[in-house]
Amino acid sequence: MEFGSILISENAANSENSQDIINSNISIINLMREEKIDDEFIHEDALMSYYLDYYVTQCAQGNFAQFVYNSGWNNELNELIEEGLQLLGAHHQLEFFQQQAKKVRLMSSVKLAKFLKGKLEGVNPVRDALNENVFYGVVPNTQDLEKENLVELNAAFLKNHPDTQILPVEAIFELLEDYLERDIKRN
Repeated sequence: MEFGSILISENAANSENSQDIINSNISIINLMREEKIDDEFIHEDALMSYYLDYYVTQCAQGNFAQFVYNSGWNNELNELIEEGLQLLGAHHQLEFFQQQAKKVRLMSSVKLAKFLKGKLEGVNPVRDALNENVFYGVVPNTQDLEKENLVELNAAFLKNHPDTQILPVEAIFELLEDYLERDIKRN
């Protein structure tokens, strides 16, 4: 049985910082995983948002090459990100992702494997080829990418989703405890 809600804390929903809404979703998913709730039972759009934030964070910290390197270029994850960008209406960001993904697909499997097993730092021509310094929060290359702020879009998606419940933290714990039919240890 899927947990039918995306849960966001009241504090996060009332925050002026959009990242707080995303972080609330991430914290709740992490709690669900700690409590041994399998991903197949977590709301699929909550997971999509979770992984989209992973993508944004990786690209903001080390550009597209860091995302490829740290994710191991996982096809299932890549599909989730593409679907997420589409759901958020981030068409220019989706186009950027697809252009960068094409670069990876055109690489030989040997070259990609060597990149994934090597070091990201230092002299790294594959990293340099993947990094175009054109991620929206790093060095925008177009006004179109700048307009599609993925943090803002992701937070709005979560907050306005028809399955989102905005609750006090204690109520979120109680809801999860009812679902699990057991108590959750509070830290």
